Amino acid sequence: MTHDAFIHVPHLHGRLTPADKSAMRITREALAIYDERARKAGYPESWRHSDQKIEESWRSFFSYRTKPSDLWVYGYGSLMWDPGFHFTEVRLADVEGYQRRFTLKTEIARGSPEFPGLVLSLERKSGLCRGLAFRIAADVAEAESEILWRREMITGGYCPAILSMRTPQGSITGLAFTSNTSHPRYVGELSLGETAAIIATGRGVIGTTRAYLEDMAAHLGALEIDDPYVERLVKEVNSIDVPILTSPEPKSIRS
Repeated sequence: MTHDAFIHVPHLHGRLTPADKSAMRITREALAIYDERARKAGYPESWRHSDQKIEESWRSFFSYRTKPSDLWVYGYGSLMWDPGFHFTEVRLADVEGYQRRFTLKTEIARGSPEFPGLVLSLERKSGLCRGLAFRIAADVAEAESEILWRREMITGGYCPAILSMRTPQGSITGLAFTSNTSHPRYVGELSLGETAAIIATGRGVIGTTRAYLEDMAAHLGALEIDDPYVERLVKEVNSIDVPILTSPEPKSIRS
């Protein structure tokens, strides 16, 4: 009998982007394409960490794994609907002492130098964050985690951490990408109005920051997860009138 990765969340069948169709599956070949786009857009070579630096940080972080084993990965933002890696199980998962917040400025993907946006990070705060935990099978954990690492650590915007998580099927520990408060694009938690204003206007080559927020709200709704912060942001952003822009499309490189 074929194993059903969605056995614990059957209502998510067909709602997540398969890994082989994901534009966020950052293989070496995909990264070479992004580098070419960056060159054409006039970005400096330093727009991202070097291959060597990314690989060194990946190997250093996972040095504790001395033998193959399953790897759990926590999704609280776009990983929830577009993980970009192959997984064998997904569960609802709570992480205590953290909450999702738009605290990282982006000028790639859903932002640009002309129209910067904000993306989610996992902030240390009282309460909890409810998201999804994905289990990557031991035999592919090394290859899949390396692909994930290029996506999340391409500019060093996050601090990877192994966190405890509560799921309806039991407690687990897994990889989560938390806020890197020392990163130059880390802005911290702005006021709701400031956050909404940036989200309302941020746009890049793959779309707008507003669409990212709307995707977040839609997937939380599908999971029946209440997040007052996201709900308030959606209302605030929808109250902002954004003028029609006639300037050239913003330059960005990641897709």
